Amino acid sequence: MIALYENLRTIVYAPFYLADQRGYWADQGLDVYIQLSPDPVETAAGLLAGRADISWGGPMRVMLHHDRDPKCPLVAFGQIVARDPFVLIGGEPNNAFRFEDLKDKRIAVATEVPTPWMTFQDDLIRAGLDPAELTITPKAPMHTAAARLAAGEVDVAQVLEPYASTAVADGHAHVWHRFASRGDIGYTSFYTTRPYLEAHRDTCAALLAGVRPGLAAVNDEPAARIAAELASHFPEVPMPVLTNAIAGYQTSQLWARDTDLPPTAFVRLKAALLSGGLISRDMPYDAVVAQMETS
Repeated sequence: MIALYENLRTIVYAPFYLADQRGYWADQGLDVYIQLSPDPVETAAGLLAGRADISWGGPMRVMLHHDRDPKCPLVAFGQIVARDPFVLIGGEPNNAFRFEDLKDKRIAVATEVPTPWMTFQDDLIRAGLDPAELTITPKAPMHTAAARLAAGEVDVAQVLEPYASTAVADGHAHVWHRFASRGDIGYTSFYTTRPYLEAHRDTCAALLAGVRPGLAAVNDEPAARIAAELASHFPEVPMPVLTNAIAGYQTSQLWARDTDLPPTAFVRLKAALLSGGLISRDMPYDAVVAQMETS
């Protein structure tokens, strides 16, 4: 049995849920037990302590641990969520968004995990803006963004789905920008310890092989079908909102079609973490990422 950590519950992880529900991993001869990690920080800590065998989550977390300890045994493999799933929503329409539009706005950024702001601030720098000169509002949970927009407390908010689609459906917000437009950035992979991977390489390859039809499904099947199938994972999300959220991710090509994690995507993510100061040193691709055979 593989003890697989679910990093957190989110629509972004739809391919994993489909691989489990549709039996794609069972088709690979795997017995997978999914357990929800109590916290993204615990996900990596639990792998290091042996409380789980493998997790899915961001290569960011692996790089962060390698930055703190160059001998860290954590290693990422595969790319499942290829692009950034976060969305900028604003209280007023803005169909021709440019990052310069944020100069005079009060901005709520996602703070639940580090990656969203790391990639956001890197985009700003590349657009010629100084993130320190923008008005970033005090930290608040993402689920409060719609109410804060409606109350006029913020002008723009960086959120994950279903918060964006919920706010739009309620008439409180408009989509300004999808960060997925940046292109592939290696947002989510599997990761484990290198000793586990070396001892169970076939198992890790089978996990990737089993998630590939899940990726094909979320990329190619109607959003309404995927939403209906995953509704039990998100009982608090109305079906129209869930469907719209999945459709938006499909349109923005959020999910990978090839499970290889390319060096270009790794470097793009690493550059954002370096520019944001989350990690303090460069590290080679091969130190953090294991290439796998999935055919």
